[in-house]
Amino acid sequence: MTHYPETLAAGQHARSPVSYNGSGCVIVRVRLTPKSSKDTIDGVETTAEGPALKARVRAVPADGEANAALIRLLADWLGVAKSGLRLVQGGKSRVKSIEITGNSKDIEARLAERLAALVSRNQEA
Repeated sequence: MTHYPETLAAGQHARSPVSYNGSGCVIVRVRLTPKSSKDTIDGVETTAEGPALKARVRAVPADGEANAALIRLLADWLGVAKSGLRLVQGGKSRVKSIEITGNSKDIEARLAERLAALVSRNQEA
């Protein structure tokens, strides 16, 4: 992603919640807040694990409901199929890693577009 020039090892960008795991796969770090008033992606925030998308869902954190709601939210937000997303880390944690499979260039472009829109929206507020 060209708008995050400070590159770390393993394809991870210093100010981005996105890392790359070979071809056809992108990993996105997300900080999830369950039991919210709405399902939304609010921006990017710093966590102990590094930058993460800040997501809120109405679902409760029981029986995987909040994780499933997060997968649906991210799929809708990116305009990709739910079947292309899976939780790879953080099943019982607020900070999660979501794997997005498919054309990595397309996924990268969608993420860049959505992140730019979030930054723009947050600067206007």
